Amino acid sequence: MPGNSRRRGAMRKPGTKKGMQVGSGGQRRRGLEGKGPTPRAEERTGHPKARRAASKARAEDQGPRRQTAVRGRPGTAETVAGRNAVVEALRAEIPVKALYVAERIDSDERVREVLKLASDRRLPLLEAPRSELDRVTGGAVHQGLALTVPAYEYAHPDDLLEAAHNAGEVPLVVAVDGVTDPRNLGAVVRSTAAFGGHGVLIPERRSASMTAGAWKTSAGAAARIRVARATNLARQLRAYREAGLFVIGLDGDGELEIADAATLAEPMCLVVGSEGAGMSRVVAQACDLVVRIPITREVESLNAGVAAGVALYEIARARR
Repeated sequence: MPGNSRRRGAMRKPGTKKGMQVGSGGQRRRGLEGKGPTPRAEERTGHPKARRAASKARAEDQGPRRQTAVRGRPGTAETVAGRNAVVEALRAEIPVKALYVAERIDSDERVREVLKLASDRRLPLLEAPRSELDRVTGGAVHQGLALTVPAYEYAHPDDLLEAAHNAGEVPLVVAVDGVTDPRNLGAVVRSTAAFGGHGVLIPERRSASMTAGAWKTSAGAAARIRVARATNLARQLRAYREAGLFVIGLDGDGELEIADAATLAEPMCLVVGSEGAGMSRVVAQACDLVVRIPITREVESLNAGVAAGVALYEIARARR
């Protein structure tokens, strides 16, 4: 009956009334409570320091790292870390800014040789705690020895031609395209010096640079042969053509064998590509002639250092 509040469904159950309820259910109280101390940056997911810490932990799990050279941005100094690496660098007479030796280092034959070579060259010797060597080498395994190597001073591409003219010789420049291994670049520099070249040209991007590894492989030739950088390699090759150089590229599918080329005694720029991809399309189009080195079918290609040495020998033989 109307007005009978006792009938079933006539009244709402407690807590089901529409609209704002009395109180906030503790939400405001919990909002005023502290959340505890702010976690460290290394503990925050996604923070750069947390990513670096995770990367360092993974590297430690993988075991000791190889003794190597620690590089910074292009144009900055380079650090060579590890006893074997430092000994080899000093034997190759790489330019050195400073030699770091850890305090109370355990001496062995390598350490004694390093100290003797440093004394003979009168290199700046810095004795430092291991924490300082860790900072200098960026955490690399240094075994108490590290070298800082100054950034290489590249020449201008025109300087290579000027060196030939000053010597009264027929210009011979070697350009490398796509060579990313510093040891291959060092081998090219060494072959260029051995066969009378006047310089090596490399592109600024996607190319090996004159690191400590390249210096060692060149066996001191880097101190006698200038290395220049080109912003655009194909454009610089066209500039060399306008300056009177004959540009010859090396490729496995070349038009003829290099020994059959009739222009080897002329002013020349020899272009060497990488072992896998060879020269890029735009660089190959900038060449006057593309030649090949005859090899057996069992071997698909030669690396850049070997190919440059063979080709430069043929050029030197033709010029004699």
